Amino acid sequence: MKVFVVDDEKLLVKGIKFNLENDGYDVAAAYDGEEALKLVKENNFDFVILDLMLPKISGLEVCGKIREFSSVPVIMLTAKSEDNDKLIGFEYGADDYITKPFNIMELKARIRAIYRRTNAQPVKDDTEKAITIGHFTINPAERSVICSGTPVELTAKEFDLLIMLVRNPGRVFGRESLLNIVWGYEYPGDIRTVDVHIRRLREKIEKKPEKPEYILTKWGVGYYFKN
Repeated sequence: MKVFVVDDEKLLVKGIKFNLENDGYDVAAAYDGEEALKLVKENNFDFVILDLMLPKISGLEVCGKIREFSSVPVIMLTAKSEDNDKLIGFEYGADDYITKPFNIMELKARIRAIYRRTNAQPVKDDTEKAITIGHFTINPAERSVICSGTPVELTAKEFDLLIMLVRNPGRVFGRESLLNIVWGYEYPGDIRTVDVHIRRLREKIEKKPEKPEYILTKWGVGYYFKN
């Protein structure tokens, strides 16, 4: 797996690179946002570890620009622990975040968990068939979505959330339940993370996100997919 580490703290990058390479990863590095964006466009990375605060172009802006052309998994590194900063990261398309200082074993675990979800070989059964609903089609085997004939780039979490709702039409999921199912029971994030991802999904697949036709809200309870 090719991992791209972006941080202006060169000692931190060196430590992450050393530990990941010891586990067999192929690791590239950059130290500012401008260089990072250039290298992501030129290379086919499997994973990006991206610091929030970067010289030249911020990590948030880099993440947002990456999402314009790629669904590569992104973990944001941040020295800030405020919930709003984390939610902003999700708004820009990050799949996960980890707050500095962190344990390298935790970072490795996050990478493995996200990579397993995005690259798991599906069971060869009926669930692998493409699902067409209205103007969009979901291909679970390829983890791809096409809306009105145009491919839509979803993050790993956005796809996981969408496919779970689609496979359970009419069932209302509370935000905490969605957080536990999609992100995992040990995930330390805020339940508002779910709201951010639901909003981003609506913006990508609904014709009128402000009046969603498919991903609906049960006020005071949670979210569900139109039955």
